[in-house]
Amino acid sequence: MGLASGYPASGYLAAPVHGSAIGPVTHCTGTRTLSIMTTPEILRYAAFTTRPDGGNPAGIVLDATGLDDSQMQQIAADVDFAETAFVTGTTSDGAVSIRYFSPIAEVPFCGHATIATAVALAERGRTDGGEIRFATPVGPLQIAVTTDAAGVRAAFTSVAPSVSPLSADDLTAILRLLCLEAASLDPSLPPRIANAGNPHPLIVLADRPAFDAFRFDASSVRALMDDRGWPATITVAHRVSVDRFAARNLFPVGRISEDPATGSAAAALGAYLRALGAVETPARVTIEQGGHVGRPGVLTVDIPDSGGIVVSGTAVQMAP
Repeated sequence: MGLASGYPASGYLAAPVHGSAIGPVTHCTGTRTLSIMTTPEILRYAAFTTRPDGGNPAGIVLDATGLDDSQMQQIAADVDFAETAFVTGTTSDGAVSIRYFSPIAEVPFCGHATIATAVALAERGRTDGGEIRFATPVGPLQIAVTTDAAGVRAAFTSVAPSVSPLSADDLTAILRLLCLEAASLDPSLPPRIANAGNPHPLIVLADRPAFDAFRFDASSVRALMDDRGWPATITVAHRVSVDRFAARNLFPVGRISEDPATGSAAAALGAYLRALGAVETPARVTIEQGGHVGRPGVLTVDIPDSGGIVVSGTAVQMAP
């Protein structure tokens, strides 16, 4: 793949959502009984936006109880969004069990699909007093759901985050892929690995033109991420003001190269800012993302004194 700047400007192409066979399609003939498995209903929502053509699209399957791992993976590949969320049931204490798949693999956590799924459930009356509890592969999440003039808004509180050094070798490799020099980095916000559900290598650029202009080869980025075992995005940010950031998240998977709005990376950035003392907690910061790939979105991040980071945003259903 050549130099990549993200999603097609026209957004995602539609994919069939009903009637596609999952696994072998068979018939009952005589004493031989074979089963038929058809695709469940697949919703499409755009998260961190009020417009169907903005933010980050997510596939959502609200009833995945009959699907196995290979079937969920096939649906995620067919939908071909950054992630598709699968509601696989309910735990003994009433939490919604959810899993996340990219087009090529299961991922531990996905922020924008969490927001989208919470909004979809709320719109169908499946909340408990404005709250939803998710049981995710990385642990339990509490999601608050409210409604205002902009529509339904969901806010998740991340698992307890961690922030650790980014090795010099990893930093050099990332900068090389972006054709950037170390002098491009913001000296007040040093590179780190921040994890609030997924580990995100995170670098902050001092110069806005450099942030807007960098390009990358998607296959080379994918190779680095696979080699390092990074399951989510590489985050490149720029501080616009004290409480406002611009972010770009590299995520080459399927036809995607740059993620339009990344909830787990937003939580990681909040954890990073707190760990560095770069904000006075409690704090709220706003992240603009997606403009570089034609799908602008806004993520709101609340950073408490301790504990999980709160990420909130709206979501809107897209056409099938």
